[in-house]
Amino acid sequence: MTGRTVLFAPDSFKGSLTSVQVARALAVGWSRARPEDTIEYAPLGDGGEGSIHAIAFAGGWEWVQATVAGPLGPDVNAGWLRSDDGSRAFVEMAEASGLSRVAPGARDPIRASTRGTGQLLEKALDAGIRKIILGIGGSATTDGARGILEALGARDKGAELDLGGLDPRLADVDLEIACDVSNPLLGASGAAATYGPQKGATPAQVAELDDRLRQWADRVERATGRRERDTAGAGAAGGTGFGLLAIADRFRSLVLRPGIELVMEATGFAKKLARADLVITGEGRIDEQTAFGKTALGVARRAIDARVPCIAVGGGVTQAGIEALAAVGAVAVPVAERPQSVDEAMAAGTAPVERCGERLAGLVSIADRVGASSRS
Repeated sequence: MTGRTVLFAPDSFKGSLTSVQVARALAVGWSRARPEDTIEYAPLGDGGEGSIHAIAFAGGWEWVQATVAGPLGPDVNAGWLRSDDGSRAFVEMAEASGLSRVAPGARDPIRASTRGTGQLLEKALDAGIRKIILGIGGSATTDGARGILEALGARDKGAELDLGGLDPRLADVDLEIACDVSNPLLGASGAAATYGPQKGATPAQVAELDDRLRQWADRVERATGRRERDTAGAGAAGGTGFGLLAIADRFRSLVLRPGIELVMEATGFAKKLARADLVITGEGRIDEQTAFGKTALGVARRAIDARVPCIAVGGGVTQAGIEALAAVGAVAVPVAERPQSVDEAMAAGTAPVERCGERLAGLVSIADRVGASSRS
């Protein structure tokens, strides 16, 4: 039997393994059972934390390090990516303003600022780059992008917002924002209510954050003449979507796009898919949220459109997740080999993922033998 070309294109298992680690572990296990196959890698992300590592792994990018403000003020060392030809940048909000930058006991959703992310954008401008992708997932912040705007030259004077000092170079910038949520800025489905608790906000702080965002929106909208508080995605990353949408006319272009699409483009996924006979994707949990556009579903849709079979592995798999993938022709398979807690699964490292890859390869080999037998 001739070998297949197998493309490994998972997301990260958040809190446990990066997408690069997951892809490599699956491939190691697969190659034990099917060493004759050709392995290709396209680790992915949805624009949130860790996507930057998937893009860097794909090649064609170089890391640039910068010292910028962390979410709670003290400086952090954060990385961003510059394309080899110097024309494009990928900036990940979590690098400078991420929740992972703050110890669980030190979370302060009221004080957390996006200023460091704005400083990373300034670094890209200083490097002469005018095409920027900004991934806004995984933030520790709920400041409506106030810190970003201030880093770009805006001045919040309390009663009014002065945009006169905004960096004039923005007029030449095409900014694509990886955004996978449709929340408005305010209210029961807004930034504070939906995501504040994940960032450490108590019920009282959620109410305070929502009120702060409402006052901020009033100032921003008076200054810009644009009402964006109800726009889908305005509530993303603690209102970062809102703040940037509000100054969209200061850029040459600004769009919110699904993160998986942006990461696929940046990693050359389409070319790799065209060479593949089988795609293995996955994420930490395949569940009811999968149906709303998580990475595994995005990969499955593109694989099936290309008439390439797709299998999705999950650290945890629910019936709702199975059904969401089955609806587009993909099969969901759990990594877990026995009942265990989430903490146990996260502590197990890559070994169970390797064994999952080996099992999948074994099943494909059985299918190949059955097919060969039926044809003889």
